Amino acid sequence: MKRIPAIIALAVILSSAAAPTLAAGPPTVPQIRHISPELQKAVAATDYASVRIKKFPFAAEAWTFRKFTFVETLRMLKELGVAAVEAFPGQTLAAELPGARFDEKMTAEQVAFAKDALKTAGVTLYGYGVVDIGKTEESMRKVFDFARKMGIRVVVCEPADDDFTLLERLVKEYDIKIAIHNHPAPSKYNLPETVFSHVDGKDARIGSCADSGHWMRGMNDPREAFKLLRGRILDVHLKDRSDFGTAKGVDDVPWGAGKGMIRDLLAELTLQDYDGYLTMEYENESEVGDPMPAFRKSIAYVKSVTYYEGYDQILKRGRGGYEKHGWNHYGPGYFECDSKTGVLKGQGGMGLLWYSRKVGDFVLECDFKCSTETTNSGIFLRVPSVPVSDDYIYHSLEIQIDDKSTGIHHTGAAYDIEAPKLPASLPAGEWNHFKIEFKGAHLRIELNGKLVMDWEAKPGGKVKDLSPEGYIGLQNHDSQSPPYFRNVYIKEL
Repeated sequence: MKRIPAIIALAVILSSAAAPTLAAGPPTVPQIRHISPELQKAVAATDYASVRIKKFPFAAEAWTFRKFTFVETLRMLKELGVAAVEAFPGQTLAAELPGARFDEKMTAEQVAFAKDALKTAGVTLYGYGVVDIGKTEESMRKVFDFARKMGIRVVVCEPADDDFTLLERLVKEYDIKIAIHNHPAPSKYNLPETVFSHVDGKDARIGSCADSGHWMRGMNDPREAFKLLRGRILDVHLKDRSDFGTAKGVDDVPWGAGKGMIRDLLAELTLQDYDGYLTMEYENESEVGDPMPAFRKSIAYVKSVTYYEGYDQILKRGRGGYEKHGWNHYGPGYFECDSKTGVLKGQGGMGLLWYSRKVGDFVLECDFKCSTETTNSGIFLRVPSVPVSDDYIYHSLEIQIDDKSTGIHHTGAAYDIEAPKLPASLPAGEWNHFKIEFKGAHLRIELNGKLVMDWEAKPGGKVKDLSPEGYIGLQNHDSQSPPYFRNVYIKEL
């Protein structure tokens, strides 16, 4: 976006913040600048192609619609099915309100008008920027007060001060996030490592508004930038461009149509479990006359590469980190939840961590890891009622996790009834992936991409009967060889 005055960068910010080195003579291929050899190697070593892309919600940066009013923008987003917007300061509010602009100077009547327009369109105003917050407490409070008044959760800016002491205090007081944007040079924050140096170690509500297109303009590999800022990305202005740099004819294009490595970026965001919006934005004038076609193409592309389309992530990050919201525990022991990684670790047992939503036909996918060769655990399917005793084990199926045992007790078995077709688990210490589809009585299980179960489920062994619907649960067996779980997704059929 090109709305706040560019800030001249310091002559030297970091030793690695030198201008990109281009090949001698007229370059035939743009020379991408690498943040560091370590990050370059880390990106090269990441198998982005194998990452199962999670579903991200879409949003729009209103700057794309700068030729339209705020109200017209909301109508267009409603038509597109985009349910969130990041407003920018200065957009004309509505044709029927001459002179009114969307910014901190709006009157009480104009604020009420904007809120009503958002409600009518069914669009959430999640962000605001890029906005000049100034250097003084008074100027910053004006922006924070406006954000609070409008229900804005993320303020996007490029702070003039290097000292974030005041900003950090206000972030804590208002509980509103500050996302630092990266306009191209000569902007102060044009380099990813400059953004990182300002947010590293700060309150978790101070992070990056990662604009992949602007990094491409500055010859930076956006994958390296995203990886460097892992855990600090609070907002994403996702762009695709026809090429790196700013040569004539190089411009923004729909996602997936350029050289912005959009799928890789989605994979990197998935690996980081980014929990914000994918915000669409176009800078070039050719797009903003009618941004609708480009938006539709972009949305279609992302949906085409999204693995977890239609799934609900039922172990996810809240505002304070990952938590077991919606999960309950029956019996001895418990599951620890790492608030930073979302990894569950079983402790003690035998107990059951069950999710409080009954499902009938479904697909359940998750990763699990055994701490030792003797790890014993399982995933329970269709627990018919809230477990208040151990009786649930006789009325539901357990998909076994136990590499030491064989046959009907081996990993991938329907415990005590049906053995897996073949062994497919990875050694202790490595993550495995289960895909479990239960439709009617038909149970189909893939373990690490291999079909290990294709069976018409029926009672047997310890299981007396089966319910057509119920809860799913994860078993904690003991503390000596605990199981680990992560990335738990479910799709009702």
